[in-house]
Amino acid sequence: MLAFIDWNPSIEVFTIGSFSLRWYALMWAVGLICGYFVVRRLYSEQNIPQEKFDPLFLYCFFGILIGARLGHCIFYEPERFLTSSRGITEMLLPIKIMADGSWKFHGYAGLASHGGAIGCFLAMLLYSKRVGIKFMTVVDNVCIATPITAACIRLGNLMNSEIVGRQTDVPWAFIFHSHDSLVDGIAVPRHPAQLYEAIAYILIFIIGISIYHANRRKGGKLMPGTGFYFGLCLALIFTFRFFVEFIKKEQVDFEVGMMLDMGQLLSIPFIIAGIWFMAVNLSHNDSNNNDSVLDKHG
Repeated sequence: MLAFIDWNPSIEVFTIGSFSLRWYALMWAVGLICGYFVVRRLYSEQNIPQEKFDPLFLYCFFGILIGARLGHCIFYEPERFLTSSRGITEMLLPIKIMADGSWKFHGYAGLASHGGAIGCFLAMLLYSKRVGIKFMTVVDNVCIATPITAACIRLGNLMNSEIVGRQTDVPWAFIFHSHDSLVDGIAVPRHPAQLYEAIAYILIFIIGISIYHANRRKGGKLMPGTGFYFGLCLALIFTFRFFVEFIKKEQVDFEVGMMLDMGQLLSIPFIIAGIWFMAVNLSHNDSNNNDSVLDKHG
């Protein structure tokens, strides 16, 4: 047991009076800020006007948040959130309704990456129509930055001691003390699945940004607007997500005994879509490479 990492940090960064800042919220913010500056730099390099970039952050922020929240509630806990007015209220608002009818601010405890991806996709569709930038140009640029945001979110999960791995005796195992991590009330060593994902997403970000810069320097065809980076992001992130689920503890009771858990089942269509987009762009010359980044309304 001495070789393992005893992991029991406070979920709060600091508390001032009744206000507390949680690590999870902080890492979400850090991830979104990192994504903001990456995409801002990409837009600048592609000579897309700054005024067309400015609304993107809000579109993506609300798209990810709403999609991730609804995704968790609908895919993982429909019996809790969809069967009563109390559940629907807690699904939509960051509060917890107490037994006496009072409420307290609780934050959104439960966000699903698959729902976040769908929400962000729809938000980018609305954004592209509003500002007049080709949809695939928007999607590709955002998807180059997405893995770094995903890595920060998983580090937030690590600080929360949630989405833990299965029991293991590997030397780098973490001993989590959260309620869901205990076995008969005892903290046991587990795979730090959140850390695995964070590291993988950082590597995926490096791969995507490296391909982008290599093509930009050499005048290659795999530039934003082709759909290649969209496919690359989906294929790599959700393929890793599919396999890491094998060493994760089940998030909800109904997953116990399933051959593939909910996270894996939801990952499959994303993987297929990602491979398709990559295959199309690697096997054909995309005629859109000769088009302006801005459409006729830009």
